[in-house]
Amino acid sequence: MSGKRALSGKAVVTVAEPRPDRTGTGPSRPAAKRVGWIAVAVWAAGVAAAFAVGWWRRQAGLATEDPLPPLFAHARFLSWQVLPAAGVAAFSVAALPTLTRRFAWRATLLVTWATAALWAVTLAASDGLDALTRPLKAPTEYLAGLPQLSPDPLSWLATFSDRLGGYTTQVRGHPPLPMLVLWLLQQAGLGGAGWAAVLLIGSGSSAVIAIAVTVRRLAGERVARTTLPFLALAPPALWVATTMDAFFLAAGAWGTALLAMAASRKSRLGGVPAAVLGGILLGALPYLSYGLLPLYAVPLAVVVLSRPRLRVLAALACGLVVVPALLTVGGFWWLDGVRATHATYLISRGSARRSFAYYAFADFAVLGLLTGPAVAHALPATLHTIWRSPRALISGIRAPDPIPGSMTDGPAERPILPVALLVGAALLGTLALDLSGVTKGEVERIWIPYAVWIIPAAALHRPPARGWLAAQALTALALQALVLSPW
Repeated sequence: MSGKRALSGKAVVTVAEPRPDRTGTGPSRPAAKRVGWIAVAVWAAGVAAAFAVGWWRRQAGLATEDPLPPLFAHARFLSWQVLPAAGVAAFSVAALPTLTRRFAWRATLLVTWATAALWAVTLAASDGLDALTRPLKAPTEYLAGLPQLSPDPLSWLATFSDRLGGYTTQVRGHPPLPMLVLWLLQQAGLGGAGWAAVLLIGSGSSAVIAIAVTVRRLAGERVARTTLPFLALAPPALWVATTMDAFFLAAGAWGTALLAMAASRKSRLGGVPAAVLGGILLGALPYLSYGLLPLYAVPLAVVVLSRPRLRVLAALACGLVVVPALLTVGGFWWLDGVRATHATYLISRGSARRSFAYYAFADFAVLGLLTGPAVAHALPATLHTIWRSPRALISGIRAPDPIPGSMTDGPAERPILPVALLVGAALLGTLALDLSGVTKGEVERIWIPYAVWIIPAAALHRPPARGWLAAQALTALALQALVLSPW
């Protein structure tokens, strides 16, 4: 086995070169490569068809809700404005595969987090530095409705569903927890769009750490290191700096990561504290967005793969009820919120009039843009891994716990299988949400908490996979240059 020597503190360790799975599920075989390229062609054709049909429907007067269906955006063209982001992408494509292979694990996570945050900021700043806060100041957004919480946020919470029609668009479309988070930020002296943007960028980009930690616990460090560059340059970064969905992404990702850490047999205190914290974050998801309920498929996949002890599951259950209990005691009943939001949705002049038949297909084309061509190429092999391993899914697959202080850990018996199940769970969640008819349009932000869990499918590419990494970055740059989004 080839390897490289690296320093970790005073110890010298040998790190095995990351490599794809050799069980026949990776894209290294000729047949898998052909299927992968067919998938890329289908991906490109699907995206083109979604825009072509959307254009035809708009010209025919059948779709007036979105200027550029299936995106809620306008067409435009940027040139030199995207050069800073292109520079970040070029440097990251060249350096990240090497850095994530050679650095110590914690340093690798910090470098990747910083890269993801810089990528999101430079993409958004292509429209000017004020583009980092301008979307948050819109009269339809959360901050515009924040004064309604004063002077009594508890009264606001208790009457939230009854008075929903009088709130801003984003508040009407979501449970009350996002507003309470921003109110708490304001009470801490960090009010305004600037601090809100810091919260979104910092938390949203930190999801790359949470997902990498989850992958490492389930599939081993080699697979996690291979995944990190793709997470850092993921196309969803386009909306990480400017929408509350970035915060939703962070809550789900860190809740799942804490669950994966708690399930480890070597977790401190038996994993109970991590399970409680993870449960609190996961329990908050339906109170951040009604559309996050299907995201529970991802932590459920972690439970299936890791088979945590009973005490960990009990601690998780205790954490899960904390946020629902607090908001229920405060006067907000979740089902009433769903009914009130659905009622305002039906009487709205936009979303409710969108075609279900068109968006049931077009929303997945948008998901394809968010996940990129590298994932499209790897997806057939990822799904095939699940299909051919039912016994492994039933019995559970666990990667050996990392050796404390070491940069390397042993591979799982089938290191790609846990990744495949995480990806499959996220896809299942998007399918459920899409078929529900709730997500007709504007999914470029709604898909963010799901799309980033699909990105690890790119771990099937043979490292360093700079060509595929460049394709991911070019997808994001093209979207930023050609599409003007309100977020």
